[in-house]
Amino acid sequence: MKIDDQLFEHVLLFNVMTDEQYLASVIDHLKPEHLKDLDIRRTYKIITEFYSEHTQLPTSTEIKTRCTDDELKESVRAAVSYIKSVDKTYNKDELYKNTEQYIKERAVYSTLMEVVDDGSNGTLDSSVLLSKFETACNINLNIDIGVDYFTDIDRHVDDMHREESHISSGWEWIDKKLNGGFIEGGRALYVFAGETNVGKSIFLGNIATNICKQGKKVLLISLEMPEMLYSKRLSSNIAQVPINELHMNTDFLKETLKSFKSSHDGSKLIVKEFPPSTITPQQLAGFINKVSQTVMKPDAIVLDYINLLKGSIGTNSYDQIKKITEQVRALSYKFECPIITATQLNRSGYNEVDPGLDTVGESYGMGATADCVISIFQRDEDAELNIINLGMMKNRFGPNFGTTSMRIDYSTLTITEEDISNSTEELSDSFNMLNVLQDD
Repeated sequence: MKIDDQLFEHVLLFNVMTDEQYLASVIDHLKPEHLKDLDIRRTYKIITEFYSEHTQLPTSTEIKTRCTDDELKESVRAAVSYIKSVDKTYNKDELYKNTEQYIKERAVYSTLMEVVDDGSNGTLDSSVLLSKFETACNINLNIDIGVDYFTDIDRHVDDMHREESHISSGWEWIDKKLNGGFIEGGRALYVFAGETNVGKSIFLGNIATNICKQGKKVLLISLEMPEMLYSKRLSSNIAQVPINELHMNTDFLKETLKSFKSSHDGSKLIVKEFPPSTITPQQLAGFINKVSQTVMKPDAIVLDYINLLKGSIGTNSYDQIKKITEQVRALSYKFECPIITATQLNRSGYNEVDPGLDTVGESYGMGATADCVISIFQRDEDAELNIINLGMMKNRFGPNFGTTSMRIDYSTLTITEEDISNSTEELSDSFNMLNVLQDD
């Protein structure tokens, strides 16, 4: 919908002069230079400067006091005359919606003009401009005041009795720790943290198929390996055919996937590859929005993995990864589904049994921002026994401690919660035998 800029600037000025909540909502986003009408621009600047100093609307006398010359006085008179004929009643939701669109359009236009100016004098900094474009596109005038705690006690109690829907991870230990699994409505970011080649992508692939087994729709974003290689891994898991033998069992694979689809009505799995460090969270949001509008609305988003997104805000890796994490978590609000991803451990976390949150690589800000962080680790002997371990590093939904061991089949890249006690006992006996032989 195209907004009539001239008319809307009259509406905007009237509300800025009369509604303090409205002014407080727009003041951080709408700059005087965004306004086309010079008279309205000058009047708006007086009002916002006064509000910034006193956190209240100026009276007509206080506005007049700040008119330091005849030209400014005439501009204020003209601006006030514009709004006399404006309709004074508004649907608040529509007003804020139109204001948000107007500010975004003007902010984008201003940034575009900067591109032209900087390009002509040779001072163009593409990373700074990208950040400005993303800031303009992310403007949000949220007027929801939240929960009035004492007044809305009935709403609060009703919410306690409402059973929150979850999506199972496919593993009992994780579901129990998360009080049921991944929150279906989103507003949560889940991170698996492990050292290089420990099996982070294997976990994410298993989670994608486990969610599909519940008749859900999954969008899997790969920033580390090609789409077809990821699809091959998923096929090996679902068909339970060793990945190196898939090419010899293509007919069986087709039948298996056909049967899987028919027996899990509603399930859908989109695998999309982007080269590492080429896509920002904002661009990722654009792609997810495209998928939601044209193919499916995802019930869960799996991102492999978050550190490979491109950061446009921040001067070092700590700031960039922290901001990326905040932006990706915000996408779980925007698209109302959980986002599950992975990250690297730093060197201090390598070869550690049950590593702590301080071993999360590149930025502690990721650990501080994510809702749940689960470590993936192996002892020296675990790989030989096809054992992989999980540890709860951070958890906003339940206990933030505890570990468990799982079985990993490297031939089909499948992770299960089989009983591994016999394997560990056998290994212990073997080591005891070696010690005895060495003593002899």
